[in-house]
Amino acid sequence: MINYRPFLDTLTDTALAHWQAPLAEQLDHLFATLNDGNLPRFLKQLDRLPVIEGVHVDLDQVAVSSDQPLSPDQSKQLNDALRGLIPWRKGPFQVFDTFIDSEWRCDLKWARVAPHISNLTQRIVLDVGSGNGYYGWRMKAAGARLVAGIDPSWLSVVQHLAINHYIQDPTHTVLPLTMEAMAPDLEAFDTVFSMGVLYHRRSPLDHLAELRAALRPGGELVLETLVIEGNDKEALVPPGRYARMNNVWFLPSPEALVTWLEKIGFDNVRIVDVTQTRPEEQRTTEWKPGQSFSDYLDPEDAGRTIEGHPAPLRAVLVAEKPANAERLRRYHLD
Repeated sequence: MINYRPFLDTLTDTALAHWQAPLAEQLDHLFATLNDGNLPRFLKQLDRLPVIEGVHVDLDQVAVSSDQPLSPDQSKQLNDALRGLIPWRKGPFQVFDTFIDSEWRCDLKWARVAPHISNLTQRIVLDVGSGNGYYGWRMKAAGARLVAGIDPSWLSVVQHLAINHYIQDPTHTVLPLTMEAMAPDLEAFDTVFSMGVLYHRRSPLDHLAELRAALRPGGELVLETLVIEGNDKEALVPPGRYARMNNVWFLPSPEALVTWLEKIGFDNVRIVDVTQTRPEEQRTTEWKPGQSFSDYLDPEDAGRTIEGHPAPLRAVLVAEKPANAERLRRYHLD
């Protein structure tokens, strides 16, 4: 249904060459056994995208433009196809004369993260929980050689395909996988990003171990997640929902998260940013109608969620997988 061969071919002669064959087999099996009525509906929107000549790409802005203005028919076809993939959670994207004003202003988060990470030039990157690949485009703009996003949402996968329909870059993809479904112990990525995933995992330490196993020795982890204020032993396990989400399991303090990362075997762990989520960063738009951040807070106290928990606070931590072979053996997890 989706042709991943161009991406698979880019793995040749890289540190991920050993992943090429098992990933191809995994994708073939996934599509052979797929029974999801939504994917064909989403893919129909790709067929509606108009042919546009003279495309120019600005990955810093995640924008595409053309030499000539679009005709009224092209504009309508483009807008209708992209609106057929609503809701757009991550962005924003400028696609010719259509501005996708996504629910999340991901450019604001990227501005907080980017100054603290290693130079991405020619690095091979894994973007866990990538959504539609917005951050992957920013990683490519920063010089990444290859970006593999993984996200189990077919809508996110097809949104990425819609944007890449015009960018035409086979070195950035969104694979319909979870971290648990990834080939284990790849030990090949220079940088692994996990942003907005950890709190959805029942076993956060297992997630950290999986991230570590994907990194090459000396590689860098960039972790962004919900946290609470507290000491290095505190974590919130919210009963019921958190900010109307029913799949939130652990919200540690940033200091506790440092302890977790060190226990799993990461070195040089540091907290580089802690920021309170604001309505300017996550909100309802015409591209993501319905409830959003403001609806998740106590109307009488913006410092609390609707359930009475501390309002969303997000931290970014950066850490390194040990390069020393002896330390790697010490922290090997069976």
